[in-house]
This record gives sequence, structure tokens and C-alpha cells, in this order.
Amino acid sequence: MSGGSDGNRAYGHTAFKRSGSHFADRITADGRDGWPAEAGRYRLVVSRACPWASRAVISRRLLGLEDALSMAIADPVQDDRSWRFTLDPGGRDPVLGIRYLAEAYDARETGYPGGVSVPAVVDVPSGRLVTNDYQRITLDLATEWTGLHRPGAPDLYPDRRRDEIDTVMAEVYEDLNNGVYRAGFAHEQGAYEEACAGVFRRLEQLSSRLADRRYLVGDTLTEADIRLFTTLVRFDAVYHGHFKCNRRKLTEDRVLWAYARDLFQTPGFGDTVDFDHIKRHYYQVHTGINPTRIVPLGPDLSGWLTPHHREELGGRPFGEGTPPGPVRPGEEVPSPGRP
Repeated sequence: MSGGSDGNRAYGHTAFKRSGSHFADRITADGRDGWPAEAGRYRLVVSRACPWASRAVISRRLLGLEDALSMAIADPVQDDRSWRFTLDPGGRDPVLGIRYLAEAYDARETGYPGGVSVPAVVDVPSGRLVTNDYQRITLDLATEWTGLHRPGAPDLYPDRRRDEIDTVMAEVYEDLNNGVYRAGFAHEQGAYEEACAGVFRRLEQLSSRLADRRYLVGDTLTEADIRLFTTLVRFDAVYHGHFKCNRRKLTEDRVLWAYARDLFQTPGFGDTVDFDHIKRHYYQVHTGINPTRIVPLGPDLSGWLTPHHREELGGRPFGEGTPPGPVRPGEEVPSPGRP
């Protein structure tokens, strides 16, 4: 997710097209791109508001990479230089020493295209951006950082199921992950209706798929579940109203609402979600479609903690592994319904 004040005002006035990741270097076990997976070398920069960045936050926690890969959390409300570290003392990231993520981008390349986006991984010694490839970062955390995973970490991208996972993720991305943005930022009626129809067509198909299975692929959590969750958890809070995806609420789909609650209540998912950051970002930053910057009071979030009964379908959330431990100090988020 990228931004800056000029681009944010343009949303809703020009056709929406998601930028590709300009910096696509990979951090790998063998360091073939010049970036070996090493504990303490890199810093993951995220916004808790951003669904693409939230994938990386969840993966990092499920895999137990907190000690190996430190994390910087940007202010959910950007200014004209985009993501900033105003949540930290002195307005600087305490590890990188910078005020804006753009400084790490500039250290890597001047005049880069595509804006400043999260998630981003920065090389701490040089202060240079390594990658902003949101589609690849989490896959590499699961497959290239295995030597740094916690004992009992789940296999989020099992080799024997990758073709099916890739197919599901591609469909969910086109119609849902990205589809809500195409609907919300549409600048003419036809484009909006086409995107919105695609969103709900995909939701219906997912509801059917999940009616008799606990997870999207196999009987354990995978990358596919992470990518679906980060959209579902934002649906009623921002996509239903702000993006006009209002044919139905998530809470009105019995299967998907139970599935989303099941994941939310699984360690590593809901304990990374900050609804305040989510709502303030979308409603205060996207001034092209919400010029008043008023943040709605709803929806009621207490339902996220109600029983879901999905365990009756079986499944083993972490496979042969174990849940992650308690959230690290300084990374806690407010519980739903509580400030």
C-alpha cells in the first residue's frame, strides 16, 4: 500500500491500477540476490492499516521471526511524504534513524517509480531498501528463512500443495484483495459495478468452498488463509462503507463470518489487528473519496470474540507444529471493543 497526499486526493477521480513492486530483490537462504537471510540484519516496515503489510506481520509472528527480523510500525495517517515514523519518540524509527520510509527508498534509488509502499524490508547496516515485493515477501519468510523459524513453526507454503495454494491466492487477489480497491476507487459507474460484482461473486464461491472445510487448502493454515483474512477482517470496518462494497456485510455470511472469527481467535491473527489504525487510515487518508476525513464510530467489534464452532470441522491450525507464544512487548494491539 502506497500513498502521499497528491495520490490520495486522486483516488476516485482516475482509473485505479495497482502498481507493481519496483524493488523485487529477494532475501534468500543462499543470498543469491546479494541478500542472505541473517538474524538482525533487516527491518520489516509495516502499517497495521495495510492488508498487504498485515500479511507480513502475521507471517512473522506465526513463524516466530520476531528476534530475527525486527519490525517498524508506521503512522496509519500519512502526509505528503507518505509513511512516517511519528509513532516513535522524536518521530524517528529507533533502529533506522529515519523519519520517513521514503529515506530508505531514496538510499536505494533516486527517482524510483511507484511511490513509497509497505511492506518494505530495509537493510539495517546500509539503510537501503531491499524489497517492497508484497507478493513475494511472505512466501520467502515461509521458505527461505526456515533456518531462523521458531521450533514448532507451521509450514505455511507446503511444497505438495503449492499449485493449489497459488491458484486460490490468484483468484482471491484478482476479485477480492484487489477487487475491493477497484470498486472503492472506481471513477465511473460501470467500473464500480463490475468490480463490486466480482467481489461478491468471489465471496460466494469462498463461502461454498469453506462450508465443509476449516481452511482454504488442506487441513492446516497456509499462506492462502493469511491473504484472505487480511481482506475479510477489514470488510465491514472499511470496505463495506468506504469502498461501497455494500451488497452484504461479512457478518451476514454465516460461513465466512465464522471462518474469519476462527482465524481472528487463532494466535498470530487477531492479536496483530489494530482496527483503529485501519479505520483512521482509510477514512482520513483517502480524501478523494472521503473529503471530510470523518471516521465512523462503527461497526461493533465485540462479535469478533464470539464462539465460531469451526473446530467441529476438524483441521489442525498449525499442522505438526505449535501456536506462537505471547505477543512481544511493544507489539500489542487493542482488543476489539476495548480502547
